[in-house]
Amino acid sequence: MRLSLLFAALACLAPAVVSAAERPNILLIVADDLGYSDLGAFGGEIATPNLDQLAANGLQLTNMYAAPTCSPTRSMLMSGTDNHLAGLGTMAEGIQPFQRGKPGYEGYLNQQAHSIAMLLRDGGYRTSMVGKWHLGLAPEQGPDRRGFEQSFTLLEGGGVHFKPPAVAKAKIEQITYRENGQPVDLPDDFYSSDFYTDKLIGYLRHGQDSGKPFFAYAAFTAPHWPLQAPEAWLDKYRGRYDQGYDRVRQARIERLRDKGLLPAEFVAAQTLPVAADLPGWAQLSPAQRQVEARKMEIYAAMVDNLDYSIGRLLEYLKSTGQYDNTLIVFMSDNGAAGERHEQFYPAGPDTDNRLENLGRRGSQIDYGLRWAEVSAAPLRLFKGSTAEGGISVPAIVHMPKALGRQGVERGVARVDDLAPTFLALAGLPDPGDRYDGQVKHPITGRSMLPMLRGEAMPPRPLAGELFGSLYYRDGDMKLLGLRPWVMPGTPPQPVRWQLFDVARDRGEMEDLSAREPERFARMKQAWQGYAREVGVVGQP
Repeated sequence: MRLSLLFAALACLAPAVVSAAERPNILLIVADDLGYSDLGAFGGEIATPNLDQLAANGLQLTNMYAAPTCSPTRSMLMSGTDNHLAGLGTMAEGIQPFQRGKPGYEGYLNQQAHSIAMLLRDGGYRTSMVGKWHLGLAPEQGPDRRGFEQSFTLLEGGGVHFKPPAVAKAKIEQITYRENGQPVDLPDDFYSSDFYTDKLIGYLRHGQDSGKPFFAYAAFTAPHWPLQAPEAWLDKYRGRYDQGYDRVRQARIERLRDKGLLPAEFVAAQTLPVAADLPGWAQLSPAQRQVEARKMEIYAAMVDNLDYSIGRLLEYLKSTGQYDNTLIVFMSDNGAAGERHEQFYPAGPDTDNRLENLGRRGSQIDYGLRWAEVSAAPLRLFKGSTAEGGISVPAIVHMPKALGRQGVERGVARVDDLAPTFLALAGLPDPGDRYDGQVKHPITGRSMLPMLRGEAMPPRPLAGELFGSLYYRDGDMKLLGLRPWVMPGTPPQPVRWQLFDVARDRGEMEDLSAREPERFARMKQAWQGYAREVGVVGQP
């Protein structure tokens, strides 16, 4: 029976009577802070042959959305609903005094949120995850309590990629790993992407003869700050970025055009103006250029190594005959990261940021806003904003063989659509507003399966907010409200409202608010309705 005909029948059957051969496996792979054009398939110069091949043999999604930062995205991924309902109305690290104690601002995946891992586990799937959790630090908030039968996770939002020193002096070294909820000791040769891959393959092998399909979540922490890579990868890109920000960025945009991923008339977003605290390449001294180029070399090494690790996962599936019956979804959790992390994570006494040690143990650097603009090309801004560069992410889908489809998919989808997609593929019902005796927020995302099969799907509004910046997309029109970031304790700045037609102006260059005042006003009202519905707690 073809899988496309099986979906309706599956919903009428108890999960126990559906065999693993009939129900596809699900592998979800999430990169951390990967920019829109970092992969070769999306115009990047970094070597990513495994993901490029996955895209060539599957679907390359050019309009996939996430939240502006990591934990809100992950809450939507797990729950299938808005982050303001799931407990991450803002990041736990960024909860403001006026938000504390408000529903949806718990700072962890709350009990009113569904968990796709729990729904799939209870529906007959074996469930496992590795990598970044970032949905709660307390024992009762871990992945082992939300449906994952096996898990090896970093609880915090980021940390060093090597084994932390026994006495962690820098904040970024003070991190927590758990396996199935229990403390663990890391091996001396620990490197995040390599170890997570080994661990997940081990989990999958352990359950290979169970007769159950699997749901596996690989939440890699690369290429999240701090920039660190295994020694064998560190010099692979030596000299590659000596040409500077603008030339690398323009080359990516040209490759995107050559691949047909940008319309011929597309105007790329402008980079931020040169300023004393934000110089361009021409304003840097030779020594500064050397450091800046080295940062991007290390970032590229991390992405290259990540692709290698993903290739190992794919090879495991192929060697065990499971590849053709597995839905594989790859995406980033948000746009490229332009933060200056030293503002929040000061270096420790043993931090070694000498040029010769960059990327190795003890170094603690990010690649900065200018390289983030390169990673986000051709889009506007980066992580933390609701501009396209903050919430549009590279995404690839490999369909089970029975649903095999290839090409570029330009339909619009968002991370909260994954949970209902997985349920539909597994033949499991929507759980509604109650589960296991508890009241739950219903899943509000919608299954992507029709789109993935090539069927037309009616547009629906998408909306979001984080740190006071917001968006509302209705069809091709996007209302964007950006609030300038200020230091905590500083009076907030007013929102700057703009309106864009992102079908032809995804670089968000032409503000249509003055030209279309009625639509502009109507969409602002619609956003206010969304904010009331999900409980956005804005500035007092």
